[in-house]
Amino acid sequence: MVKIGMVIGDRYEVLEKIGTGGMSDVYKAKDHKLNRLVAVKVLKQEFSENENFVSKFRVEAQSTAGLLHPNTVNVYDVGDEDGINYIVMELVDGITLKKYIEKKSRLSVKEAVSIAIQVAMGLEAAHNNGIIHRDIKPQNIMISKDGKVKVTDFGIAKAATSNTITSNVMGSVHYTSPEQARGGYSDAKSDIYSLGITLFEMLTGRVPFNGDTTVAIAIKHIQEELPSPAEYNDEIPISVEKIVLKCCQKSPDRRYQSAAELITDLKKSLITPDKDFVSLVNPDEENATRVASEDEKDQLHGGSTGRLTDTEQMRLKDDVLKDYDRDDDYDDYDRDRKRKRRDYDDEEDLYDYDKGRDRRRSGSGSQSPAGTSRVEKMTIIMAIISAALVGFIVILLLGRSLGIFGSSDDTVGENSSDQSSIAQVTETKDGIQVPDVTGKTYAEAVSILHDDKGFEVEKKADSANTAAKDTVVSTSPSAGERAKSGTKVTVYVSDGSAYKASAATTEVSTAKSDGQVTVPNIIGLTSEEAVITLVEAGLQAGKVVETTNEDSNLTGLICAQSIAAQTSVSEGTVINMELSTGPASVTYSYNADISAPTEGENYTYGIQVRVTLVTSDGTTLLSTTTSDFPVQGTYKGITAPTGTITFVYTGTTPTTTNPETGETTGGQAVEYTVTRAVTFTQEN
Repeated sequence: MVKIGMVIGDRYEVLEKIGTGGMSDVYKAKDHKLNRLVAVKVLKQEFSENENFVSKFRVEAQSTAGLLHPNTVNVYDVGDEDGINYIVMELVDGITLKKYIEKKSRLSVKEAVSIAIQVAMGLEAAHNNGIIHRDIKPQNIMISKDGKVKVTDFGIAKAATSNTITSNVMGSVHYTSPEQARGGYSDAKSDIYSLGITLFEMLTGRVPFNGDTTVAIAIKHIQEELPSPAEYNDEIPISVEKIVLKCCQKSPDRRYQSAAELITDLKKSLITPDKDFVSLVNPDEENATRVASEDEKDQLHGGSTGRLTDTEQMRLKDDVLKDYDRDDDYDDYDRDRKRKRRDYDDEEDLYDYDKGRDRRRSGSGSQSPAGTSRVEKMTIIMAIISAALVGFIVILLLGRSLGIFGSSDDTVGENSSDQSSIAQVTETKDGIQVPDVTGKTYAEAVSILHDDKGFEVEKKADSANTAAKDTVVSTSPSAGERAKSGTKVTVYVSDGSAYKASAATTEVSTAKSDGQVTVPNIIGLTSEEAVITLVEAGLQAGKVVETTNEDSNLTGLICAQSIAAQTSVSEGTVINMELSTGPASVTYSYNADISAPTEGENYTYGIQVRVTLVTSDGTTLLSTTTSDFPVQGTYKGITAPTGTITFVYTGTTPTTTNPETGETTGGQAVEYTVTRAVTFTQEN
């Protein structure tokens, strides 16, 4: 177990924990050998115990140690000590791209493209060295305070996937390529797909595919067409839109074939964003029917049989025209790119290519009585049906607004809390009717009030109600009242204190019946760990809603679950979760009693020492030069939970004498820097 202050590998002093993930914890450390700060990533215990995984992981990490590029987080060292498997990496002073996107909601086109260029340059360097990342996502991209973009975690994905580590652990299903989702071969073009999804999220503030389970999301990557990012952000120019679409083609052969190709188009989009220069292959039009040329018509009627030879038919199929409806004016650009209608000569005997086979139209040189093909007939019929449906919907909505078919503020579907349903809200001048969320969890209430109805949601605790913890007991405005979309709805949630008292005398049965499972305790876990725990228990992970929590130890961890632990529920039940963002306003105090450096640190009592005390968020609490120890002081209202004490002084190196020659070495004056990690006390 890693503890603050311990030294790993006889050189890396652990100063503080700076991050955690599904597979590892990250610590800030000082490399005493090279006198620099580094990041030490330590594998979690469950992975360290898997010898096969550790072996492959070490090989992959060592292979990336030689990758030195300004846009990659460089790996310095790999090792293990007393069961602790670790990687020493470059320490980046900044935040992940994921947090940066969350902070800004979405990025400007120029900023998103600039970041994508730097990521692609890092990938290009890796690919040129035979290294495939396999886990490109915003969480694995760092942005330093000076704006430098760096890709991290090279090698960890390959080691994980080769040892059947689940995608839940990797947390990457939103960014995985179709071939990775199928469990097939992945290469550099898989990284390009994932970068395309990341660019989509930078531009829109959301991922293109979402779902209740990782499997559902993976299937969407395989089967569903990627929505255009311009559907969510109309400021995206055509060149950037098509770059995203090309990166995320289902077939790797239709994507950019190298990071260098992608970089070229990204740079071009910065110069001429509204120019349509990106070449896309539409899979629906690769084999589309086209109008025959005059030469082909002559050949068609030139033979005695009136049929094309097999070779001629193949040539006609391979020479298919690919037409797109484009408008030179970008402002009027038709994003749907509907295929142009093909009109054929009524007098000619034509062939069309239907579903991958060349088939002769029925009859010899003749057409149907209406002069149209069967496909055209079906198109007309479908158009009539669609027009009738549109007309019916218009009449229905008009009737509802006039009160003919019922109140205009009714919503479609009573079960608007179901994640699979889409609520349709009609707002009157008096606003929307506040739905009744009493008895639901806070996460479910947020889904109904915010996601479905458009209200802003504020959470407040209710300690008097005897309902179970995290159960909604009331709202303000109350259920049934009307409020404008965007109005703040206060949700009062039981904190469980009264429920615990009332349940003390109640015997709770934990017996299981067929199809029943026991809900595990996921409070205190990371969101990734919670998902794994729920899936392993036969349950489904639902929504994760961020909220404040007074327990600072739960910051960044699950602090509440929709169904209490040890409850017996049906297999497959959805469990919603709350992720703590920390106390609403928490401060810390520190009663300093700072002792002098030790003799082992080459300090002699009486030497002047520069002493500084800095919090982890950069606030300097103490900066003084003294030889009088201990240094004492009381500090209150500190906004960070941890800090660092730094001593800088000039000492004398130890002297040693060679017994054979009598030569004495050492005794030189050297400036020493010694650091100590400190933890502050939370104030009440």
